[in-house]
Amino acid sequence: MMSGALPWKLRVPVVAAPMFLISGPDLVLAACKAGIVGAFPTPNARPIERLDEWMKRINEGLAEARDGPYADALGPWCANLVTHSSNTRLPQDLELIARYRPPIVVTALGSPKPAIEVVHHYGGRVIADVTTIALARKAVAAGADGLACICAGAGGHTGTLSPFAFVSAVREFFDGMIIIGGGISDGWGVAGAIACGADLVYMGTRFIPTQESLADPAYKQMLVDSTVDDLIVSAGITGTAASWLKPSLRAAGLDPDNLPAAPSRNYDSGQSLAGKRWLDVWAAGQGVGAIKQIEPVATVVDRLVQEYQAARQRFIALG
Repeated sequence: MMSGALPWKLRVPVVAAPMFLISGPDLVLAACKAGIVGAFPTPNARPIERLDEWMKRINEGLAEARDGPYADALGPWCANLVTHSSNTRLPQDLELIARYRPPIVVTALGSPKPAIEVVHHYGGRVIADVTTIALARKAVAAGADGLACICAGAGGHTGTLSPFAFVSAVREFFDGMIIIGGGISDGWGVAGAIACGADLVYMGTRFIPTQESLADPAYKQMLVDSTVDDLIVSAGITGTAASWLKPSLRAAGLDPDNLPAAPSRNYDSGQSLAGKRWLDVWAAGQGVGAIKQIEPVATVVDRLVQEYQAARQRFIALG
């Protein structure tokens, strides 16, 4: 927020971004305990009974962590809801949101409006994923408390705008919370995002090759071995433009230079994951080159804190 004050005391202003098929309760809890925001998409937990189990486990784990080493900077958790019209499970997800009360709810692939009444009733905040200025205006008009501006360089479903241009344009009409996501993989990038007007930074790719993520071990190693030249953006897998690892496409029998036409978009969390095309291909953002090894979330966050503090000192030294 432009006041410079966040409602949570974090060690570094980072959200371990909610990643499809990657983020689960272990990653969320590890992130929160390390002093950042931990998030996961509700479609990762299928059927609905599993989502109930995950949310209960997160709340209980955080309650136990109040006595941990970073209890004073224990990060809040975040649930990511798909509000696209194809998601028939949304009402059930919202019932669990009302029961377990995540402090932050991020809406994606649709209007934030379905979540606002439920989340505001218990005092939570609704953040809307947006990829364009027009969508940002619509989300603000719908009553969103904040915007997650998905910029060029983001992994998975990505954007096309520069983070600097995006934030500058949004700040002309919105003074609420802004999260930037797109190609940021170190504390230096976090500092740059905050300096340009953001409040928090989405960091997804950097947390895929952590010990606590749900990613396949081969996926984690592919990230260690890959660079930005190994990425391609295509809507041919899910129907929405996303950034994919070329080696994973080839391993799945797909030609990165001749991908199929975009399928119709279907984001129904009530359906089984079995047989989905995107189960066998892996996403990454442009920050992939910063990944050198598979390690615990706590180690990643410690490094981010050091880099962020070094960047702040550099600002001061430059006057």
